[in-house]
Amino acid sequence: MVTLAVVGAGSRGASYARHAVESGQARVVAVADPLDARRDRFPGAAQYADWRELAARPRLADAVIIATQDRDHVEPAVRLAELGYDILLEKPMAVSEEDCRSIVAAAERSDAVFAVCHVLRYTPYTRVLKRLLDEGRIGEIVSIQHLEPVGWWHQAHSYVRGNWRRADESTFMLLAKSCHDLDWLVYLTGRQVTRVSSFGGLKHFRPENRPEGAADRCLDCPVEAACPYSARRIYLPLAGREVWPLSVLTEDVSEAGVLEALRTGPYGRCVYACDNDVVDHQVVNMEFEGGTTASFTMTAFTPSLHRQTRIFGTRGSIEGDGERLTVHDFVTGRAETIDTRPTGDSTAGGGHGGGDEGLVDAFLAAVATRDRSSILSSPRASLHSHLIAWAAERSRLHGETVTLEAR
Repeated sequence: MVTLAVVGAGSRGASYARHAVESGQARVVAVADPLDARRDRFPGAAQYADWRELAARPRLADAVIIATQDRDHVEPAVRLAELGYDILLEKPMAVSEEDCRSIVAAAERSDAVFAVCHVLRYTPYTRVLKRLLDEGRIGEIVSIQHLEPVGWWHQAHSYVRGNWRRADESTFMLLAKSCHDLDWLVYLTGRQVTRVSSFGGLKHFRPENRPEGAADRCLDCPVEAACPYSARRIYLPLAGREVWPLSVLTEDVSEAGVLEALRTGPYGRCVYACDNDVVDHQVVNMEFEGGTTASFTMTAFTPSLHRQTRIFGTRGSIEGDGERLTVHDFVTGRAETIDTRPTGDSTAGGGHGGGDEGLVDAFLAAVATRDRSSILSSPRASLHSHLIAWAAERSRLHGETVTLEAR
């Protein structure tokens, strides 16, 4: 039985910890979070209002889940690695290259079992897709088209009204949301990225696009019923249920509690009257070692779906929608469809299509056995995906093609 500490017991930290406990492989013995209600999610665990209180004591657990806000990752990650904890670290690792390198160095010095939560590597869908590619079913990969359909309501929730709406308070959109996808493309190709270009911006969620007569809050708005981003429509149907994204708004999930949160909190604001500045659409073009290319599109203006991907090889191609893979064979002319449908959907609330569970199981197995083979990324592999994101943002802002340093 692996013992766990949780640093940051919000939506992501609690979700990973629950997977661990419900699997029967772990128990939570300590939790550090400034909010009483979040600490109380783990009855019987030692409670600390700050991770520093946990770090001031001798090591209390085999491993720690670190899921604080993005800008608050580096200090607990470095210190708890020094204290001998194995570490499961929510993505992104940190919001600066210097801090990411500090975390990598600490993980390597401590010889900790260390995994960044690149959950897309661990879905049943990805496992089948990776096997097909490694078996050479489509020959050598020449190019990839990959789409992340964020979803209109998810964009409004997390990146217009929510914690990741501003680059100066969290980080830029590509690092906050899409380092998953950049890491996934590197994993599929087995090659590092050498050059990057990118375009995008904040197109829609701006004051000048505010409908005539719109109020500052959805509950007061005379045109709310016709707005796709109505907070009333997004959250009120979930009242009474302990589910994401409602759990981010309030601890009181009754209808009265939700209405109060929408009346007074950030999630009831008009999406055209927020202080957001992260992009709502972006494209990234990548060149890999050996000349393989990939184009990645992240956009808010979709249903909330699984990622969609086309992979083009010298002997065939694969199309995937996160649930099914269709393999086209250029020799036989035949197409084969493989169903990998997961139990959950693509969202955080749905466990990222089985990725959350797969990641947690892999991490616990590595901690219990000291065999790291179940961990599908290394600290330096995670660093590379973050470097791609910074290169893409530099390209977007300055209009240049960015060359990444050779490893």
